[in-house]
Amino acid sequence: MDIIPAIDLIDGKCVRLTQGNYQQKKVYNENPLEVAKHFEAAGIRRLHLVDLDGAKAQHIVNHRVLHNIATQTSLVIDFGGGLKTDDDLRIAFENGAAMITGGSIAVKDPETFLRWIVDYGADKVILGADVKDGRIAISGWTETASFELTEFIDGYRTKGITQVICTDIGRDGMMQGPAIELYWVLLRRFPKLYLVASGGVSCMEDVSALQEAGIPAVIIGKAIYEGKIRLDRLCQ
Repeated sequence: MDIIPAIDLIDGKCVRLTQGNYQQKKVYNENPLEVAKHFEAAGIRRLHLVDLDGAKAQHIVNHRVLHNIATQTSLVIDFGGGLKTDDDLRIAFENGAAMITGGSIAVKDPETFLRWIVDYGADKVILGADVKDGRIAISGWTETASFELTEFIDGYRTKGITQVICTDIGRDGMMQGPAIELYWVLLRRFPKLYLVASGGVSCMEDVSALQEAGIPAVIIGKAIYEGKIRLDRLCQ
């Protein structure tokens, strides 16, 4: 299973939110590059970088942080947050993103998102499926769309999407365990999907449970920053 640490950005700083609530923000490091280098030194190969300012502003904001990490580490970066236009996408890739994640854009402007899949390829465009009470949440989790999760994924699977990051918002930042049953159902429905689990991971036992369930990859954030999971154990 691929281990993918997360760096969430507000004001250019490394932060974590609880259940996507911007009012429940905790700053862990004012230098995200330092954090990224720490991940790289431990043996991590891929990074999930989220522009929370961008998600709120509806356009890319923290592209300089992306550039610094991409040029000063060897990490493979998937970048998301605020990517709404072709120009946003261009800026993300020009500043070192290996892949981008689109969530809100896939709901609000499917025509553009589908064109990105065709123009850049399914290996570079990830579908962000953030779920709240079974429905897709968008715009930095401030809105809930009418789409049901499996319906949403199925619509894009038929259009070529191969990678999905699925975040259970109710578990994000809570460190109360991942939604293993949800991910298991998704994999049973979409067996060839590269599914990235996100939200709720609190300990190595959670990681092992996801691995045993056959989940291809997991994003881990708060559990690393709070010292609940040691990087050296993750990279063994």
